[in-house]
Amino acid sequence: MWHMLRIPVITTWLGLLSIFACAALPADAQQSDRENPRVQDMTAGRALDRTIIKTIAEYMHSQHLSKHPLDDEISERAFDQLLKSLDSMKIYFLQSDIDDFKANRDRLDEFARAGDMGFAIDVFKIFLKRVDERIAQAHELIDQEHDFTVNEELVIDRDTIQYPRDDAEARDRMRKQIKYRLLVYKSDRIRAEKDKEAGREQPSAINFLNGDPNEDPKERLHRSFRTQLKRWHQFDADELLELYVTSLTSSFDPHTSYMSYDTLENFRIVMSLNLDGIGAQLMSEDGYTKLTSIVPGGAADKDGRLKPGDRIVSVGQGESGEMHDVVDMKLDDVVGMIRGTAGTVVRLGVMPAGGGEMTTIEITRAKITLEDSAARSQIVEYGQKANGEPFKFGYIDLPSFYMDMEAARDNASGFRSTTRDVAKILSEFREAHVDAVVLDLSRNGGGSLTEAINLTGLFIDRGPVVQVKDSRDQVQVYDDENDGVAWSGPLIVMTSKESASASEILAGAIQDYKRGLIIGDPSTHGKGTVQSLIDLGQQLLSSPGEMGALKITIQQFYLPDGMSTQRQGVMSDIVLPAITASFDNAEADLDYALPNDQIKPARHSDYKLVDNALLATLRTKSSKRVHESHGFDRLLQRIESFKTQKDEKVVSLNAEVFLKRREELDAQREEEDKILEDQLPKKEVFKLDFYNSEVLNVARDYVEELSKLNLAQAG
Repeated sequence: MWHMLRIPVITTWLGLLSIFACAALPADAQQSDRENPRVQDMTAGRALDRTIIKTIAEYMHSQHLSKHPLDDEISERAFDQLLKSLDSMKIYFLQSDIDDFKANRDRLDEFARAGDMGFAIDVFKIFLKRVDERIAQAHELIDQEHDFTVNEELVIDRDTIQYPRDDAEARDRMRKQIKYRLLVYKSDRIRAEKDKEAGREQPSAINFLNGDPNEDPKERLHRSFRTQLKRWHQFDADELLELYVTSLTSSFDPHTSYMSYDTLENFRIVMSLNLDGIGAQLMSEDGYTKLTSIVPGGAADKDGRLKPGDRIVSVGQGESGEMHDVVDMKLDDVVGMIRGTAGTVVRLGVMPAGGGEMTTIEITRAKITLEDSAARSQIVEYGQKANGEPFKFGYIDLPSFYMDMEAARDNASGFRSTTRDVAKILSEFREAHVDAVVLDLSRNGGGSLTEAINLTGLFIDRGPVVQVKDSRDQVQVYDDENDGVAWSGPLIVMTSKESASASEILAGAIQDYKRGLIIGDPSTHGKGTVQSLIDLGQQLLSSPGEMGALKITIQQFYLPDGMSTQRQGVMSDIVLPAITASFDNAEADLDYALPNDQIKPARHSDYKLVDNALLATLRTKSSKRVHESHGFDRLLQRIESFKTQKDEKVVSLNAEVFLKRREELDAQREEEDKILEDQLPKKEVFKLDFYNSEVLNVARDYVEELSKLNLAQAG
């Protein structure tokens, strides 16, 4: 029988983590006693900053996989990364500012070794001055009359744009930005009206994430800029330290970063999938704190009064504590006021999403689990066997590879993990006699290395799962060392360009063992590196978490056959059209991504459940169905439109041209909606749309072909 592989659990992290702003951090995680001034009030870095920066500089020199020295090349990269982080579209800084900064472009490595963040403070203060100037201009420009009949364009390609030469050019660039945003708002209103007339209103969640299309566009812009101005003035020392140090570390590779105190706490919560609080996920929009979703089973869900789209405008502690206005407050600060331990009371002043008077809602915090990040399953009946019975497919939606790392490290019994949850699901599938298992990793950005190995072991009987090479070129093989499997029948793994890291380990091992089919985008994300999470406080004998953590790339992983997934990913056996394949978000699209290479293969079994003849048959049948599918035909048209629009470097500010173009090429909305949908919890476990129908068609064909060859039996 399989069991959990015991390897270090907190030191290795693989993945693209999206941390939701969740109003439910532990009360004892607050850092009110830590000095954390606003940057606008700082004249120099804190003593703790100096220690953190020097320590990280030493780690980068001695432990990073690339063995790249901390030199002038890294300094120049970090310089560019810092400016890009602050002013990505070159709206605020003047060229003269950049020219002044360039005197230190090759000195950031020296500053890092000395622990000096004075340069970052100076740059931010100049940035804040420019923000004040530009946003003052923006408010003036919003109220002016704009001529939308003239033929002028806004450059939207950052690499093409130059910094403004003077204030007049900067003002004109802001004018064009405002015209563009007003046109976008107008287009959104037209779309909303058309959708309503046609009876195809978007889901409320997408509506409120996009903003209210019926709100006065000028007032919406004014509020947006007021919030932006206040937010930058609230920027604090911890935030600048994280931004500055990450500009340096990400110049070695895109996955090495510094986590401040708050970011580290959020990271641990997302990985453990349990916390205390009200059970609501939040976002900030134009100064308001909005609820994006209610966590099933949490305190807010059981209370029933809070709804997605509601705006939280004030927060009070206990049954009688003073209510504090949180409009225009930093999201992290609002979260800090709402969070707390189970059994305590928080009062929220709420503006309902549907309109109406503000109401005060009292909620008792409770312990919850983040079920939307955990494995979920459904048995789907689809198609018909020769005997008239339906095929039964066991579908597992797995959005992350999670583990309660602290509980695992302490050897606590019954701690939460991906492998434990999926093993239980597979047991239920065996009892139900499903014909095949479909494991969906298409929105899985990665997670724990331990869990990637353990979960793969549920489908193979002993053998290497992944090989790991460090900066000294030493290779270590991680095996599934346990007899038996939890599922030996037909297996289909769904992937996409968003499947990364731990997902690629599992999919690649399944493919190398010829254990099952990989279906999805042409390839996965291509993240083939391993990060170690170093708690700096623990390393320096300080309070754990107090100094944040360094997430540093220390190894590269390789599949059993010796190929690295770095940059190229895992290739699908059956490719299905999808919009995600056209996004420029793969590893190879990131700045300073490490190169691909390969090592010697590790000896492993061949289950012979996939071969070239079988794949040829499955591909032919699938291609014919996709070609005849109305759903895929419309999708392919949208993909082509998206590619066309994605490649454009400028956008017209002529209203007639702009609105016509938006109507013809609605692909930008396709990407926006896809991104917004990914921010929301997936309510349905399995949706039988045209795409998933084809996945099940392939699964059915696969089961039938295997049964002809007597190669696999379910169970």
